[in-house]
Amino acid sequence: MHPIIIFSKMDFSQSNLFGYIEDLQELTIIERPVRRSLKTPEEIERLTVDEELSDIERAVYLLSSGQDIQGTSVVANLPVLMRQSPAETLRRVLPKIREVLHVAGVEMQLTAAVSFLTVLQEELVSIHTYSHSFLHIILQNLEHRDAGVSNAWLETLLAVIEALPKETIRHEILNPLVSKAQLSQSLQSRLVSCKIMGKLASKFEAHIIKRDILPLVKSLCQDVEYEVRTFMCRQLEHIAQGIGTELTKTVVLPELVELARDEGSSVRLAAFETLVNLLDMLDADDRSQTVLPLVKSFCEKSFKADESILVSLSFHLGKLCNGLYGIFTPEQHLRFFEFYKKLSTLGLQQENGHNDNQLQLQNLEQEKKYILVRKNCAYNFPAMIVFVDPKNFHLELYSIFFCLCHDPEVPVRYTMALSFYEVAKLLNSGVYTIHKELVTLLQDESLEVLDALVGHLPEILELMTNAGENSGSENKLLSIPDLITALTTAEQRAATSLKWRTHEKLLQKYACLPHIISSDQIYYRFLHRMLTIILTNNVLPVQKAAARTLCVYLRYNRKQEQRHEVIQKLIEQLGQGKSYWNRLRFLDTCEFIMELFSKSFFCKYFFLPVLELTHDPVANVRMKLCYLLPKVKSTLKIPTDKHLLQQLELCIRKLLCQEKDKDVLTIVKKTVLELDRMEISVDAFQKRFYENDLLDQEKERQEHLLLEMVYLMSTICPFFSSKEDKKSKLVRSQSFSTQALHPKYSTLDKCPNSATGYTSSGMGKNCMLSFTGK
Repeated sequence: MHPIIIFSKMDFSQSNLFGYIEDLQELTIIERPVRRSLKTPEEIERLTVDEELSDIERAVYLLSSGQDIQGTSVVANLPVLMRQSPAETLRRVLPKIREVLHVAGVEMQLTAAVSFLTVLQEELVSIHTYSHSFLHIILQNLEHRDAGVSNAWLETLLAVIEALPKETIRHEILNPLVSKAQLSQSLQSRLVSCKIMGKLASKFEAHIIKRDILPLVKSLCQDVEYEVRTFMCRQLEHIAQGIGTELTKTVVLPELVELARDEGSSVRLAAFETLVNLLDMLDADDRSQTVLPLVKSFCEKSFKADESILVSLSFHLGKLCNGLYGIFTPEQHLRFFEFYKKLSTLGLQQENGHNDNQLQLQNLEQEKKYILVRKNCAYNFPAMIVFVDPKNFHLELYSIFFCLCHDPEVPVRYTMALSFYEVAKLLNSGVYTIHKELVTLLQDESLEVLDALVGHLPEILELMTNAGENSGSENKLLSIPDLITALTTAEQRAATSLKWRTHEKLLQKYACLPHIISSDQIYYRFLHRMLTIILTNNVLPVQKAAARTLCVYLRYNRKQEQRHEVIQKLIEQLGQGKSYWNRLRFLDTCEFIMELFSKSFFCKYFFLPVLELTHDPVANVRMKLCYLLPKVKSTLKIPTDKHLLQQLELCIRKLLCQEKDKDVLTIVKKTVLELDRMEISVDAFQKRFYENDLLDQEKERQEHLLLEMVYLMSTICPFFSSKEDKKSKLVRSQSFSTQALHPKYSTLDKCPNSATGYTSSGMGKNCMLSFTGK
């Protein structure tokens, strides 16, 4: 076969053409086996079923004489049959399934386990019928030779145990379990017994567990196979919860201590993790005399002879340190803290070509283990702040925090980004000390890190702002220039990536910025960027996120000339834009305007530009406008907006008479019916509109208050100092704390520190914009 050569420029000369034809002929050979794999007429005949058969008869036929794939289809359809004909399914189909499962393949077995579980969860039969008809089939298949099949049936059984009455469990499951757990039984049988006993511990009283289950537990803890000891060890937590603290201390704890010294590393690991999970059930004496020595032993061996426990130890260290906090001596407290410090830089600190514990990274697996250890240290960092005390953060933990935020591996920095909000909450008024690390993570080269940080970005920024105000304005002001640069850099990096969901999320969270930085900073660094994104980005969710955030910025802008400029740009560049896509985004923006601003604001600036789009040459724009018209009409108040209502009615009449697109016309007719049913609110309050009117009145009051404040500041107190300006901003924010926002952007509700807006009444009349039609 000739190799297929890729040319930078294809040569179709006669000498080369035959070579290409040969290659194409050889490629057709590849298709021949595919054609041979098609079903022959005989095979199709065997797969064909009489269409006149009922669902039950068809199921029985396919299970009796069909192929495996057909039988599997019947088993998957069992819940449907149970809903349609439960009695007939139990009488005719289920026995056939039981018979077929003896020789069924893995796929049918897994499908049956899922179907049986679905029948239970959807309660398609009573629990008595289920235990009589289905339970025996489940128990028969528990010890399937395939481990995956066995686990699937086991998961189904564990779910069934939750619903079964105690007597059924005792006779059908517990009594046979005594023989199944014996050493003479197969390994798979003993492993299954371990998990079942862990589940049974929650179903019976302590004295029954002590009499019937604990002897089996002890036997399995001493099993000759390490897999069984490991399985049983992990079930001891459930056993302990079932028997209570007293029996746990006398029965379970000694078994755990012995298993913690087992020769099998997986057994020791299971014992350690179970001990950590049982800390809450142990008293101070047990913790100090039993658990603490074992933990110290694990810590010592983790770097020497037992590295298998190192990852688990690093993961549980925060829980351990805080669980044992009350029994630590100052020396032990320091020792465990030093151990955490050592783990947090494991594999990083170098001295003369060697790290602290003189270990070289021998292979990739060890390097991955060390990365996972540092990641776990990042996960436990908030717990270590509690352990050390937030007051000692700067002295004891800041260096570790710095290292973890600058770790060379993405998973470590990603985990720190996820934990950053918890760290900020714990530091409280001292949170401003970590603003440099916030800037670092915002500018991280990995978008995964940025995505993790952005989730709680509004809350983090609010904490930092409040801490700056409480501890002195200098700290806050010093952090802002770096912060703004980091925020703009983060947005630009997200915009140039292919991860548009991260970009969308970032833009949504940036809606909190009016509560963090000044109106001018937002105007010059963020607001115009949002408009650019709406105009140039190709991803609709990103454009909508930018549009809403822009509307929030407009809502909180404090300068009339800036607001007017933005409004004018929205109308000219979006509403009257050359691209129909921009005009569609204008309608999206108007929806956000109606949500965030008062009715009078929308009517003053956007009502007529929206109606202009009834003449749009693109059907999709007119169609979207028709869907929006009911919301547009709801912004009107009579008699104040009577002339706008007349304009709306005129536009609708034109659409009805002149619209040529049949799809748009259909929507216009539906919209007309909806508009006819709508009632328009009047200037005076009405009971049926009371809540909406009250909310709108509050928005209008806020907009009016903003104008008054801006006017006073510009005419009476132009020489306000920055500190006084902040105080006035805080006073104003208290009157804006009742704003209503969309739940998707609820972060704004958590930052009621400042607000701005605009109004159409009183002193704002001389600012009205003029609109020219297209």
